Amino acid sequence: MALLVHLLACAFGLGSWVAVNGVWVQLPLIVNTLPEGWELPSYLTVIIQLANLGPLLVTLTHKLYPGRLKERAVIYCILSIGVLSCILLAFFWDKTTIVAGASHSTAFFIITFFLSLVDCTSSVTFLPFMMQLPAKYITTYYIGEGLSGFIPGVVALAQSVGIARCVNSSETAGNHTDGSSWSSHTEYLPPNFSTEVFFILLAVMMCISMAAFVALNRLPRTFELSTEKLVPDTVASVFSGLENPGAEADGEGGVKSQGEVAVQSKPLLARPQLSVYQLTFIYCMVVWVNGATNGVMPSVQTYSCMSYGNVAYHLSASLASVANPTACIIAMFFQNRSVVFLGALTALGTGFGSYNMAMAAMSPCPLLQGSVAGEIIIVLSWLFFTGTLSYVKVMVGVILRDRSHSALVWCGAATQVGSLVGSVTMFPLINVYQLFKSGDFCNTQCPL
Repeated sequence: MALLVHLLACAFGLGSWVAVNGVWVQLPLIVNTLPEGWELPSYLTVIIQLANLGPLLVTLTHKLYPGRLKERAVIYCILSIGVLSCILLAFFWDKTTIVAGASHSTAFFIITFFLSLVDCTSSVTFLPFMMQLPAKYITTYYIGEGLSGFIPGVVALAQSVGIARCVNSSETAGNHTDGSSWSSHTEYLPPNFSTEVFFILLAVMMCISMAAFVALNRLPRTFELSTEKLVPDTVASVFSGLENPGAEADGEGGVKSQGEVAVQSKPLLARPQLSVYQLTFIYCMVVWVNGATNGVMPSVQTYSCMSYGNVAYHLSASLASVANPTACIIAMFFQNRSVVFLGALTALGTGFGSYNMAMAAMSPCPLLQGSVAGEIIIVLSWLFFTGTLSYVKVMVGVILRDRSHSALVWCGAATQVGSLVGSVTMFPLINVYQLFKSGDFCNTQCPL
């Protein structure tokens, strides 16, 4: 029975962020089809921020009407919406409508909003449900939540999205057959399986999560409510891919991001003493890191990578999705709570992010364009950017959880502020002022 519950808990956690993570790793293929093109990620970061309305409403309901909200009913509802949205996305992701005289991916945006609403709300509903089981099953749940970022990344790597090649073609001038000229254009080779199949696979994973939830509800109630704290000296979850700025409700109605819920199985003998300056630095670090990972950098990833070709963008998005949960697993076993060390790691991650931003600003002619070295560097830079800052988010959650309950609540608020400011700042820079330029991989003429 114990093994079965472990498997069900893992499968249940799989549905937490698998949909949004799946959409992000599919962007290298989608941006070539939808009318927004390279601007598409900047829209998604704002949509995900709007979806935080879900956890906010759940938190307010807990605060204003204690005990009135039926969490099981909410979970059934959001999982059903998740399955339906994934199926709808498979059939309507490329449908466009004319808005203000221009073609827009209205269906994709609306469905993605509901997927984001599902995943953000899962952060404040799944964990309270799992707390009804003994604490040993919570660790398994977090493994499943980590897989919600890991599996879409691995599937996208197998899919080989958006591989492109340059093809020469002739153009005939007027009606003269001898007045032809040659031009190069980008031809995208078909992936191993289509976007529609990928989204159906996401729907299947959401169905697995729902089936696991149903099974957990039907298990014999031989468990007593766990009075233990949860995972030993570790963190709850930062498995969002892009990063995604979910929120998690605490017992007093506060909101904290999914990467900063650190919990323990043994009470500490003494809380770590942090000065006012250290706390201020930590909160500033939280705002900075989440603003970068959840708002600023995802908005410009297309400009940073696409100039090197779709292979570079595909690998950057997929491997970053894998790096996020990997960094969290590393943090579970190798912890360093030194504020100085975390500050240095933040500076290192910011350095990688600065390189990525510089390449985006130089688009469509970044450094080492057209060379294998350029592609390798940009992929590794995105990989280390995601990995280092994910580790920082985990350890900050551990430090503040050890200090006090209210410290973690303020950490969640700082996370949301950073994510919101990052995404809202980048949206007009990309879509209104057009500070970043797109280009065709084959036709762009760059100076030597």
